Formats: sequence, structure tokens, C-alpha cells
Amino acid sequence: MSARVYHISDVTRWLRCPRMFRLDHDLGKAPYQQFLRMDEKITDLAMEKLGIQSCFIGQRGDDPEKAMQALESEEWLVKARFEYHGLRVKVPFLHRTEHGWDLYFLLVGLLPKAPDPTFYTATLWVLEGCGIPVGRISIIHLNGDYVRQGALDTDALFVIGDHFYNERSHPAGEVETVLRDQMRDYDAVLKDMDRTLQTPLAEPVRSGKCTGRVKCRFFDACFGEDREPDASIVHLTGSRYRYDMRDEGRLYLRDADPARIEGTAQQYAEIMADRMGGLYADKAALRSWLSDLEYPLTFIDFEWERFAVPPYEGMRPYDVLLFEYAMDTVQKDGSREHKVFLDVHDDREALVRSLLADIPEQGSIIAYNAVGAEMIRIGELAEQLPEYAGDLLALNERMKDLQQPFENGMIYDIRMRGQWSLKTIMSLMDDPGYRELDIRHGMDAVYQWRYLDRDAEDVDRERIIEELKAYCGMDSYAMTVVCRWLYEAAGLTM
Repeated sequence: MSARVYHISDVTRWLRCPRMFRLDHDLGKAPYQQFLRMDEKITDLAMEKLGIQSCFIGQRGDDPEKAMQALESEEWLVKARFEYHGLRVKVPFLHRTEHGWDLYFLLVGLLPKAPDPTFYTATLWVLEGCGIPVGRISIIHLNGDYVRQGALDTDALFVIGDHFYNERSHPAGEVETVLRDQMRDYDAVLKDMDRTLQTPLAEPVRSGKCTGRVKCRFFDACFGEDREPDASIVHLTGSRYRYDMRDEGRLYLRDADPARIEGTAQQYAEIMADRMGGLYADKAALRSWLSDLEYPLTFIDFEWERFAVPPYEGMRPYDVLLFEYAMDTVQKDGSREHKVFLDVHDDREALVRSLLADIPEQGSIIAYNAVGAEMIRIGELAEQLPEYAGDLLALNERMKDLQQPFENGMIYDIRMRGQWSLKTIMSLMDDPGYRELDIRHGMDAVYQWRYLDRDAEDVDRERIIEELKAYCGMDSYAMTVVCRWLYEAAGLTM
């Protein structure tokens, strides 16, 4: 039994990195910033789906004994807090049946996937530790096929399922079977967590978990911003053995073991850049890619908000709402024109009309990560506003992805340190770029726009509008700078 009380989020952090868990404990957890827009109370909507009329509803800070007492009289328990051996959990839904208590997990997502089932297994471990007989285990999640038409239909909004799914959205095992197979001894984990807090802070050990999908907020504190040189082997993109090679003394990209690299185009460009003094450019490949661009060149960037529950007609769960675009159009003679559109509420039709009017009828349309962003957004608008579908999809036919030369290993500068976001590449240019902006990141733009969309009081609306226009406008301008760099690297003139 643990000497302290922990929550599942603590367990998840410890399993990822005991040092991160300790630093979170000592320095305080980072303020929570909501990536996904959640204007509705998702639990209340799920209660409608489940047909819950009368129930016990747990509250933050409840003594777990309240939930145990509610088991004696209630048919449904919602957000009930339970504790066992120092681990406290909040259980979304419990339903009394003749076979025990059916357990419903609530996932604010489209399909339940369980690469790391800690939340599920820890909840089940606590319930059964408290002597609660768990019957059927289900997951209630959002229905990706639901399209809002008129008032929100909570029955169609949700799906109640008993399977996990793989990355291809195919069933990958019954929930209960997966959880039983992956159940761990949380007593041992909790005792190790206690020891982590009672012993001196461990020395940092760099691994793939330090960056992964999200860079740890303590990364710079652990390793120092300049600890690894630009040409360090740890920056080798997609390398499974980069840390092993570093530990063996292969410190730089040029030292990579040919037998232990995956051989991707990006890796080749990175290794060659180190061997060639810092920059690698495949001029023939760049010239071929650039030859497909046709003037005028229109560089475009979108900003959008993502909603868990569709708030407007024609939208699905997890759909996005475009609220801004910026474009820079460059003519063959070098002249340019800059335009920005910003809407503070939902007016997709006005945005589409403006977009179609602003983009020249000819020439290439260029976006950074166009395939993964702008082209998808245009396709969604075409579905939501079918009267404009033909004109919108015609834009995608002219779209070029400025990220391709970097993804395909046509060019690499070791100062990119294994990254090729637009901001990373722009930081290499002789241009102040984003450094002088008040808004410097996409999610910061979204947070600011939420003040406008929600008609928040006590905010300087004009200032926010100007800062949003400046940020999105910098994205489209930055693409012109990066594209010119590609022309120069290829020995051409833009």
C-alpha cells in the first residue's frame, strides 16, 4: 500500500519518466491548456445517450467513502471517486445489473485505441480492489459518421462499443480481454513512485520518450538547450538506434553505422549535410520540383478551431472550423500582394466566397504541409458547402506542398536538428520572422480567437484581431522566404 495518494495522471507520468514525475511533483504541474474545443459538458450528453434519469454524481474532492455508500442505494453512479491502496480514480459510469456493476468508460474521441491502457487497467484495478464486482465493460465514444442536422442528436452522437481498434480502424480485441491481458501490479508501481519522491533526483537519461509526439516540458532543464550539437547523431530522423550509436561513441551524423540506419531519404540528407559542411542540397531534385510551380505563386495558410462536439450544421465530431486565412501572391516580375481574412464567429460561406475571390485563377497554390492540412480543410469545406464544392476542389488540383522537398530529403541544414517545421526553417533565414510577434504558435492563435468567438469581456478585441492577422500573415510570408531559399539552393532565381 502506498504511503501517499496518487491519481492516474501521476501513474502515467511516472511510467513515462520517473524524473519527469518527480519534477512535476516538486515544481508543480504545467497549467492545462485545452487543445480541443469543448463547449458542451460531454458527461451530460453521454448521460442522455445512456438514458440516465436518476443517479449519484461525484464531485471534485469527494471522500471515496461517499461513492462506496452510493453503491448501496443507487442504480447509476456518475464520476464517482474510488480509492484503493493509495490510487484514486474517477469512474465515468457504473450501472447496477443482476451480474454486478457494468462499467462504462467515456472517451472524447472517435475510436478507442489502447497502445497504453493505463487509465483503463488502473480504474479496473481500483474497483476490484474495493470489492466491486465488475460486469460488462464498454466504452462510450463519439460517432465519426454523425453529421449534425439541426438540433444535436445525442443518441446518434455517441457509440457504445466493447472493442479497441488498431491504427487502421479495425477491431483489435475486446475491451475486457485486452485489459485483463495487460493488467499490471499497481501496488508495485505505487511503491516505486513513493521511492522516487523519497530519494535524490535521478540523473537525466535521454531517450525517445523525451521528445516523442510531445516534447517534455523539462527537456531543456534536463539536457540544456545546447547540450547536443547540431550534427549530433541523436537528431537522426526516425532512427531506432541513434541513442545506442551515441553511447558507443558515434557522436555525429557522419558517424552513423550503415548497418543500423533505416536508409530513408531524410537520413541520407542529414548524414550528407554533416559530411558536406552543414548543408546538403540535391540540386537536380530541387530543380525538378520547382519546375512544376507556375506563376503567380500563391502561398496560403489557414488557422482553425477543432470541436469535439459539432456546434454547427453539417459538421461532424472533431471537425474543424476555419476562422482565418492569409495569402501572399508573388508574380513573375517579383511583385507581391498580401491578403488576410479573419472571421470572429462561424461564417464559413463568407470565408469561402472571399477565398475564391482572392486566389488568382491561375498559378500554383502553395502551403506548408498542404497534404496534411490545407487540402483536408478545403475538402471539408467542399463537403459542408456543396454549392461551392467544384470551385474548392479545383484549388486542391493546383496545390503544391512546400514541405515535400524537406520530407523527401532534397535539402537539409544541420541547424534544423532533425526538424523541418516552417518555423524551424524560417529561424535559419536572415529575417526576424516570428521573433517579433506577440502570437508565435498556432495554438496560441486558437486560444486568442476563443476570446473573440465567445464574446469574452475585458479583452482588447482590436488588439487580438491585429495579432491574429499578423501571425497568420507571417506564415504565408515565411513560405515565400523559404521558397526563395530553395530556388537559391537549386541555383535558380525565384
